[in-house]
Amino acid sequence: MKISVAIICFNEEKKIERCLQSVSWADEIVILDSHSTDQTVAICKKFTDKVLVHDFDGHIQQKNRVLEHCENDWVFSIDADEVVTDELKAEILALKKELELTDISGFFVNRRIKYLGKWIKHSNWYPDYKLRLFRKSKAKWGGVNPHDQIILDGKDSRLSSELEHYSYDSVSDHLRTVDNFTSIISKEYYKKGKRPSIINLTLRPIYGFTKSYLIKRGFLEGKRGLIIAIIDSYYVFLKFVKLYEIQLESKKEK
Repeated sequence: MKISVAIICFNEEKKIERCLQSVSWADEIVILDSHSTDQTVAICKKFTDKVLVHDFDGHIQQKNRVLEHCENDWVFSIDADEVVTDELKAEILALKKELELTDISGFFVNRRIKYLGKWIKHSNWYPDYKLRLFRKSKAKWGGVNPHDQIILDGKDSRLSSELEHYSYDSVSDHLRTVDNFTSIISKEYYKKGKRPSIINLTLRPIYGFTKSYLIKRGFLEGKRGLIIAIIDSYYVFLKFVKLYEIQLESKKEK
């Protein structure tokens, strides 16, 4: 069985080459770029001739769009800031011999995130299983932008090796992502008819912190675990504050 690798990207010149080197074993690499203004496209073309460009209209939309251009039924989806480890590569290549006969439609892969120079093993960030290897004919991207997830029609299983995730270059980068993602998800919530409540603005952020720092033992990560729990809590608070802001703006227009 052959495997296609699918990637969406935008201005990822600092990370995309490391990602592409880690999936050079694939039978096909398909990339969908969103009009990058840096060297992302040039770097991608060193690894594949299937570099497509389309206006960005949502993470879910882009990821479904790139799937349409994958020639093989089995697809491994990876983000530009992720890296396939040698162990995961070996596991996938060994699995290729069995893919044609298996009744499994998709495989989850655990991600480990590097944050402030250290691999995080606790908090809301670990373990972090994502369905990344799947039959295209049995899967589609869903969820709520920007938090996409595969909706699978069939059985799933887990791979034992991990995917590396280099998500944030700094705390400032982390906060910029929080600001960007909460803006996206608050708009999506509003479109779906969701409205903020006092519970959303108070208890849910508190629970977010408690879950990350205490229940999932983020405290074992020291200062990093505390930072992660606080920013996770802030993320929850901010998305509902922005939803409230959208609600107020909508009332003004009426």
